Amino acid sequence: MFWVLLLLLAWAVAGTACTRLCLAAVRAAAVDVDACRGRDLTLYEAAFLSGGPARVVDVTLVSMARQRRLLLAHTGWATVVDPRGRDEMERSVIGAIGPEGQCRIAPVRAATAAAEAVRSLADRLVSAGLAVPDGARTTVAAGIRQVRAAALAVLVLGATALLMPGPTGMPRNLVALWFALPLALTLSCLAIARVEVHPYSRWASPAGQRLLGALARRINGAGDERTYLASVAVRGIRAIGEPDLRAAFEHRDQPRRG
Repeated sequence: MFWVLLLLLAWAVAGTACTRLCLAAVRAAAVDVDACRGRDLTLYEAAFLSGGPARVVDVTLVSMARQRRLLLAHTGWATVVDPRGRDEMERSVIGAIGPEGQCRIAPVRAATAAAEAVRSLADRLVSAGLAVPDGARTTVAAGIRQVRAAALAVLVLGATALLMPGPTGMPRNLVALWFALPLALTLSCLAIARVEVHPYSRWASPAGQRLLGALARRINGAGDERTYLASVAVRGIRAIGEPDLRAAFEHRDQPRRG
């Protein structure tokens, strides 16, 4: 009856992993259902909920470039034209470019994404129930990995029980059926997580997703400047209409030849 001990171990592994994932998913989705009522997203908020800190920086750079206060060359360089930032995000960009007023775009994006202005924006969105905290995103991802490992462990334990020499006191097909139950638990948990957890596991909470959906519906068909920037905030640099401006973000340094 040693296989019974293996079965108990399989249930313990599967049950623990699935419980941790469920709790992590509940914490990630635990937001105020009224969080999105009576408010609209700013451009920076929409950018963060759609693509995180990097998207916020992209929207800032595009906005400043279209106002001719920042020159973004297709070669991948950023040049300050107007050194007076109009908000914290713009001042962070200008500070990242440096006192010389010119820098490559890639390090500017990286430095600004880690700046205090972006962190404060993230904290406000989390407090409002519109963004998923960093810890929750990490916990959900770790929970999914644990359930995958548990499924593999159940398979190994089941195979071990079936390959054990000597009588087991029960037909092997019934032993396999018993081990199929914890395996089914882990696989169904992964299937549910793929459908329900993944859309909310990066930046936006369910309330944030609803606001993004409403914003996306409003920007379809409109053509003013704010709508243009909102489209970049939601869809990223692929929404940039000017080829030279889009090339500035897509440019990569060529490897040196020596």
